[in-house]
Amino acid sequence: MAELNTIRSAAGTRAAEIDVGLRAHMNKVYGSMSIGMLITAAAAWAVAGLAVTSDPTGATVALREGQYLTGLGELLYTTPLRWVVMFAPLAFVLFGWGALMRRGSASAVQLGFFIFAAVMGVSMSSIFLVYTPYSITQTFLVTSVAFAGLSLYGYTTKKDLSGMGTFLMMGVIGLIIAMIINIFLQSPAMMFAISALGVLIFSGLTAFYTQGIKNTYVEHASYGDQEWLDKAAIDGALSLYIAFLNLFQFLLMFMGQQE
Repeated sequence: MAELNTIRSAAGTRAAEIDVGLRAHMNKVYGSMSIGMLITAAAAWAVAGLAVTSDPTGATVALREGQYLTGLGELLYTTPLRWVVMFAPLAFVLFGWGALMRRGSASAVQLGFFIFAAVMGVSMSSIFLVYTPYSITQTFLVTSVAFAGLSLYGYTTKKDLSGMGTFLMMGVIGLIIAMIINIFLQSPAMMFAISALGVLIFSGLTAFYTQGIKNTYVEHASYGDQEWLDKAAIDGALSLYIAFLNLFQFLLMFMGQQE
């Protein structure tokens, strides 16, 4: 009986340690994600501010009455460089992130994430040229509330969401292909369908990623490899960061008021 009590006590202690560690791990995930979001917002706002001017002197491209593109704006938005800016974040996630996770230290992975967030900000800077600041702020707040609820669901639900992963990733690939096609078609109906599907897919991915981050920590906490867990936290932050930004952009297509 004493041995059984000892085993139960040890199991309870270990469960409590994992619970404390899990909370710290999730705090690091959300903290890193939040810093990445701040970097992205600052980069997008700064680049948009440098790309647009009210002074027509030397400007050759007019956005609307009283606003013109600067030299930087013309370079970023009217030359082939816009394709590099648009697809650089996607290329990094597809081809660079995995190698960094395998070979880099935790600090290198974190730095890579923050650099990615800055590049993403440059890529997203054009939203300030299209939508009003009020609608951007309003959509960001709506996205934040929705994201918090979806992530909380993913963290607390007892339902296994792993089966959603393959279906949702196939949906992401389909979205990317459809968006590339619509760059040339410029179909409003197709864009509406893409936006609706995007909101649904990235809502599901938010819950899916959150549960995956939690389960990954619980499965590997007993190994004692803190370096790996630190890298896993940044990897989780990247996943949730991407889900949040995509959810925000697709909602902005619905809610955003254009200039």
